[in-house]
Amino acid sequence: MNDLSSIGAERLGRRMARGCEFLGTQVAILGGAMSWVSERNLVSAISNAGGFGVIACGAMTPELLDAEIAATKALTDKPFGVNLITMHPMLFDLIAVCAKHGVGHVVLAGGLPPAGSLDAIKANGAKLICFAPALSLAKKLIRSGVDALVVEGMEAGGHIGPVSTSVLAQEILPEVAEQVPVFVAGGIGRGELIAGYLDMGAAGVQLGTRFAAATESIAHPNFKKAFIRASARDAVASVQIDPRLPVIPVRALKNAGGELFTAKQREVAQLLDEGKVEMAEAQLQIEHYWAGALRRAVIDGDIEHGSVMAGQSVGMVTKEEPVATILSTLMAEAAHALEKRAA
Repeated sequence: MNDLSSIGAERLGRRMARGCEFLGTQVAILGGAMSWVSERNLVSAISNAGGFGVIACGAMTPELLDAEIAATKALTDKPFGVNLITMHPMLFDLIAVCAKHGVGHVVLAGGLPPAGSLDAIKANGAKLICFAPALSLAKKLIRSGVDALVVEGMEAGGHIGPVSTSVLAQEILPEVAEQVPVFVAGGIGRGELIAGYLDMGAAGVQLGTRFAAATESIAHPNFKKAFIRASARDAVASVQIDPRLPVIPVRALKNAGGELFTAKQREVAQLLDEGKVEMAEAQLQIEHYWAGALRRAVIDGDIEHGSVMAGQSVGMVTKEEPVATILSTLMAEAAHALEKRAA
């Protein structure tokens, strides 16, 4: 941040101070946890560049997460976190793995923390970050003892809620930002917007899509090219076809994979009808489908039949560039915006 103007940089530093202190970083930017993408290489690159990398555990077994954390620690001595899915059948084993490695921040995604999980995470001294897709949920999570919140709108990639980031930020930040650090996510592609959310009381932001095509990302070249070619309107949300099967929508680039997901929903709904699976198992099958479809796109490069999860900020991904460049560009844009407001 040495090349930033002194006024803009000073204002930016002041606004990000709380988030930086909470994360232990130079800049209060979390990397969004993207399954198959947010692994040791990208996570360590974000942390080494001054941000906060987050491992996407997804459907990993405890053994795989154990190896991933160890490998990430070998690549960075800076703070990073681990994102765990609340519906994972081995959630408490995964929490124990995080504790074993002294992971300082655990992010829980996918709903309210199951009974005992919050205490299990905090008992080991870790900070707990949870997603709050509504003000009522934000207040409930704060009462239950979470240390920070991520407010993520429907512009984001991957699993999304029904409300836009700008509306959620206006509803939630004035009410709770003084109580716990709140990080805003969804549709953020430039530093000017980061400055805006910081001015509203956010402690920082979370970005995923901007990092997916970074040089350090292990994503297949086809996956990165798809991001670079895409515009905002190409990132569409999946459709729920059966109200009895509550499937969280997923935002991804339009392709044949979306039609395959519709077929998968029909298949699982029929199993529910026939009493062959319980609801929890049905939802788990959907999650496993997404993990496999995402792997096909990210690792194998099948961007037609796999799931190319991307947020609507994908139109601002115009080239493959190092994480450090992305972060410094965002910070320069944010500082410039804050300097203009000071003038």
